[in-house]
Amino acid sequence: MSIRNWPEQQRPREKLLQQGPNSLSDSELLAIFLRTGVSGKSAVQVAQELINQFGSLGNLLTASQTEFCRGHGLGTAKFAQLQAVLEMSRRYLLEEVRQPDALTSPDKVRKFLIQHFRALRVEVFGCLYLNTQNQIIEFEELFSGTLDSAAVYPREVAVRALEASAKSVILVHNHPSGNPEPSRADIEITERLKSALALLEIRVLDHIIIAQTQMVSLAERGYC
Repeated sequence: MSIRNWPEQQRPREKLLQQGPNSLSDSELLAIFLRTGVSGKSAVQVAQELINQFGSLGNLLTASQTEFCRGHGLGTAKFAQLQAVLEMSRRYLLEEVRQPDALTSPDKVRKFLIQHFRALRVEVFGCLYLNTQNQIIEFEELFSGTLDSAAVYPREVAVRALEASAKSVILVHNHPSGNPEPSRADIEITERLKSALALLEIRVLDHIIIAQTQMVSLAERGYC
């Protein structure tokens, strides 16, 4: 049965408007994005089949273009549309972490970092630059690839921190493997950057490792 023939209170779009987005299931939210079903199947049924195919809504949202377009009824136009939605979400979260109270609300920073890093297929090293009031000035990706201690250049981090007029930094990188535990190289990178930036009176407040939806703070482990 087509969704338009459902009782109004059960239709995903009307349900969202009346009860809010939190009231919808993953398949109902995805159905609003898909807009239409296929012959004999409603958009909600197609959405649930796609979630089952990818294993979870998160896997669908972070799929590569090739993987995404293998989904039934999905193509490059839908992929581009999804990427635009995800990028708007990322930019909104970046605006949130730039607010003066961001560091008193660690959940804002956590949400931004997870949103930014969770879908990356290679290791990426970035930096949050902070001013004297511990307000976040900017976030920047600096290096990518296999990030051992030789692949992260303290001089470049120092130059960028000075250009941003940062008084402290939060280092962050991802583990695409899904394991957030710090490696020996991660700890060595942290020590090298702490030493280099200390010469410029710039503090390393933390080094955060993101692995999908998990996050490990090296400051909490005593390394910062």
